[in-house]
Amino acid sequence: MRIIDVILSEGKTGFYFDDQRAIKKGAKQDLFIYEGEVVTPGFTSIRQSGESISVMFVLENGDIAYGDCAAVQYSGAGGRDPLFLAREFIPFIKKHINPLIINKELTSFKQIANIIDQLEVEGKRIHTAIRYGVTQALLNAFAKSQKITMAEVIQNEYQINLPIKKIPIFGQCGDERYTNVDKMIIKKVDVMPHALINNIEKKLGFKGELLLDYVTWLRDRIITKRENEDYQPILHIDVYGTIGMIFDNNIKKMADYIETLANASRPFKLRIEGPMDVENRERQIQALKDLRGEIDVREIPVEIVADEWCNTLDDIKLFADQNAGHMVQIKTPDLGGVNNIVDAILYCNERNIGAYVGGTCNETNVSAEVTTNIALACQADQVLAKPGMGFDEGFMIVNNEMNRVLKIVDYHQQIKKDELNEAS
Repeated sequence: MRIIDVILSEGKTGFYFDDQRAIKKGAKQDLFIYEGEVVTPGFTSIRQSGESISVMFVLENGDIAYGDCAAVQYSGAGGRDPLFLAREFIPFIKKHINPLIINKELTSFKQIANIIDQLEVEGKRIHTAIRYGVTQALLNAFAKSQKITMAEVIQNEYQINLPIKKIPIFGQCGDERYTNVDKMIIKKVDVMPHALINNIEKKLGFKGELLLDYVTWLRDRIITKRENEDYQPILHIDVYGTIGMIFDNNIKKMADYIETLANASRPFKLRIEGPMDVENRERQIQALKDLRGEIDVREIPVEIVADEWCNTLDDIKLFADQNAGHMVQIKTPDLGGVNNIVDAILYCNERNIGAYVGGTCNETNVSAEVTTNIALACQADQVLAKPGMGFDEGFMIVNNEMNRVLKIVDYHQQIKKDELNEAS
């Protein structure tokens, strides 16, 4: 099967691009809009509409495969590629990607994806969003040509001998950390609520008292509003480094405080994402390793999740090798080609560290569906409900795609069994 043409269209994402540097410099928020001057090159306003590019491969049998180029909310910050604007990058894709793809025979996903992911133009790697979207379309093309799910393509290509079964979905509430918890309870979300604890004064407390109150409320809310005791969600709180800030990154003091959170969350399991940010990859690895060590020695019932400074496949491998946390977030758009997501999950599985297939609120339904297939194929520990920050839409997309894949895989397996029975 060959790819005979490429179609490109502009799209919107499930959230927005934010100029993180301008926000950190004190930009004021008026309802949903930030006021002030932009700082990061490429931005025309501090918060602007998220954009994507839909990449469509036309196969010689008439099928069309889809992938969406998308970038994270805080594009252009933290060493990431520049702001991803559709009108600027569609011509780039036509010039540099189309000639590589058109008339390409679909022989090996791994091989072709690696070519796209390693592609350089004028001595520089192409934008992560392009690598992300093009390899999504490529994976979808293989699935359509073989008439199987993308999850099955991944298992066949990487020789993964694991049952494809449901994995936990992680719901994120955005700033609606109370109302959206009720939604999560009603829909029995596996992992919740993210909580967006990115401000000390309003969300954490200078002694951590606000977060402790919230975790206590969260525990009580679940207990009083759940249908029955069988519903036991994992509590996963992202604190954006703020715990380290109030305790000056003192490992013992941080562990003491986290233990109070773990006790407050009982009987539910607790995860804390991004407890500190020491603004350097090597020091971040050491700090998370030390914190995990302190927690493990004291047998505190909590898991630490690595986020800051754990962006690329190489980063993930370093964090996993050093046991820098109990789980790492695999921020899918930052990895470029989706083949890197596969490698990251499998590496974490080998190193016995949790693999959380995350990403960004600023993605699309297509990218969410593709990465859900990959998470299922590799049996990651959890997958993010995305895109958006309203919870319901992202949860619907990921949950429904997961259930579709599971049923299709069961159907294919039953066909194989029936054929074997007939042959015998």
